[in-house]
Amino acid sequence: MDLLKKLCQIEAPSGNEGAMTEFLLDYIKKEKKHWKKQPVIHSGDGFQDCIVLAFGKPRTAVFAHIDSIGFTVRYKNELIKIGGPQTINGCKLVGEDSKGKIETKLVLNKKDYTIMCDYKREIDRGTMLTFKPQFREDKNYVQCCYLDNRLGVWNTLQLAKTLENGLIVFSCWEETGGGSVAYLAKFIYEKYQVKQALISDITWVTEGVPHGKGVVVSLRDSGLPRRSYINRIVKIAQKSKIPFQLEVEGTGGSDGNVIHRSPYPIDWCFVGAPEAHVHSPDEKVHKKDIQAMVDMYKLLMKEL
Repeated sequence: MDLLKKLCQIEAPSGNEGAMTEFLLDYIKKEKKHWKKQPVIHSGDGFQDCIVLAFGKPRTAVFAHIDSIGFTVRYKNELIKIGGPQTINGCKLVGEDSKGKIETKLVLNKKDYTIMCDYKREIDRGTMLTFKPQFREDKNYVQCCYLDNRLGVWNTLQLAKTLENGLIVFSCWEETGGGSVAYLAKFIYEKYQVKQALISDITWVTEGVPHGKGVVVSLRDSGLPRRSYINRIVKIAQKSKIPFQLEVEGTGGSDGNVIHRSPYPIDWCFVGAPEAHVHSPDEKVHKKDIQAMVDMYKLLMKEL
């Protein structure tokens, strides 16, 4: 879990993913010599802060968004949400402006529902703040802010060790609308003729999806993926001995929704571990579900 802990500590809210991109490129360049197959790395000009890794002759792409939720400092230390973070009175926030590192606390004004931060001076307007990470691990669970989606990124880095044919796509801005996925879909379809995608992301623990019962295959959320593709994935999962759960939701979304709205005929399915305390400093995932997620992705990338 050391790598996951490092990923959770990187400040990379939507629109400011550069630190995560730099970490990933450095990690890939150092570790790829140990991987079964060497990928072609697409990044830089034309990709903004996104990265695409191409292994062998790809048939399927795995999307994992590298951004997180957070806050932008407005005027007089008022905060504006980046995505949908929980606004927990007193929770610790970190960041950096022109005067140095910042550690502060969120203050929720219950009268007018404005969000402020309690800091000794006025923070530079436009500064981005994120939850202060506190990584916790025991026999059964991992808990920290930003498991959504650092765990999805971690999953793809485990997959990369043995992947022979496929694409790994690190996307940006998912928490605020998936602004990068449209051009990434264009790239993978036109460059590699890939028409299948899996979304390596984290979903919710609900009354129908508990901790410890396996990775989630989502039949739908606010988006409706093509059922024939979903059925193929469910059949592969059913034939395996990997624990999995089926999810049906009417809200929520992912990079898959943006693929769905793109002009490219790319099928997609959300496959990820469920977490409690979503979009809070205390996101919590069961280790059995993490292992099932890694195992399922290795299987799907061979079978699809």
